[in-house]
Amino acid sequence: MITKEHLSYQAQKAYVATMMKVVGGGLAAASRVDETVQKELAALPEGFQVCMTVFPSGPSFFLRIGKNGHSEVISAPVGKPELTIRFKHLSHAFLVFSFQEGTAQAFANDRMIADGNVSHAIRLVRCLNKMETLILPRLIAERAVKRYDAVPLTEKITKATRIYGLVAKSLIAGN
Repeated sequence: MITKEHLSYQAQKAYVATMMKVVGGGLAAASRVDETVQKELAALPEGFQVCMTVFPSGPSFFLRIGKNGHSEVISAPVGKPELTIRFKHLSHAFLVFSFQEGTAQAFANDRMIADGNVSHAIRLVRCLNKMETLILPRLIAERAVKRYDAVPLTEKITKATRIYGLVAKSLIAGN
């Protein structure tokens, strides 16, 4: 028998898994579309690998940083990623990915841990914030990020369209 709690957990897991794909693909796309994200990621060494996951073996994504701050989603890391951002529980990831709690607040509430250089984790969070500012409506983005930096509407629409297009392309291609 499937209980209400089990169904809720399964629904959260499916949602978080989908959002991991969107966020990973969104970061990779933003690194090709936005100069701020490119600059942040260009400070990381080429080949640097990032993992975002849910403890103990929940949904995740992996990124590898390439030349000029461009990143790509990879199916699995080569060795141990240099930076792993880990949600301590699926419900914590759900709070962040459903925009009920921002990334910075989740770290402050001890819902996430960073395994790796803290300055690299902060750099990644800045990239996540910029991506969310670009692709989310302002009302939602203001809940998701610590500080919303206004983006001119034409720039926001242009970049969001390009990012969503690249994410859709990667999802269709199965990457």
